[in-house]
Amino acid sequence: MRKWTEKTVMHSYPGMVALVTAECNGKMNIMAAGWHSYISYEPPIYGVAIAKERYTHHLVEKSGEFAINFVPEAYAHYIQFSGTKSGSQTDKLSELDAPYKKGRTIGAPILDHAYIAYECKVMDQRTYGDHDWFVGEMTGFYKDDELFQESGLPQWEKLSIPLYVGRSQYMMAGKKAHVLNLYHDNSAK
Repeated sequence: MRKWTEKTVMHSYPGMVALVTAECNGKMNIMAAGWHSYISYEPPIYGVAIAKERYTHHLVEKSGEFAINFVPEAYAHYIQFSGTKSGSQTDKLSELDAPYKKGRTIGAPILDHAYIAYECKVMDQRTYGDHDWFVGEMTGFYKDDELFQESGLPQWEKLSIPLYVGRSQYMMAGKKAHVLNLYHDNSAK
């Protein structure tokens, strides 16, 4: 039975994890971020929450840039590794042997294995509780068109997406998606 509590209850998972990459003065990092979102379609704006003690926070704050990368199931270990190690003590991109190229409009790495990636320039930064929300103007986009239908939806036979469940556990969205139509037009009867 559901009950009321004063304790914080978290329930936003399962959800996609973004891999945030950043670079400042030759130092690069990758981190897993579960709290991220589109903010605007036109103009294109994306946001990500990063705790102040994170090494990536420092890089994004100083450079004014970041990239958002989404990887398929085969590279889910990037998410786990980059979410459990600190970039201040570990060169995570090297340890992961994660190939990348520098962005076209920013200096942050764009992961070669990302099926979608966004280049973002910070346009706002605000503190909310224990995280800063970095809002970025999306200045460049990458998409592996072979993994998507004309409608923009994934081709599930080709793309399996890791979803974070919590406590270092993942489930995979893929193979076949079941579409539930909850809209019923009673006037057509």
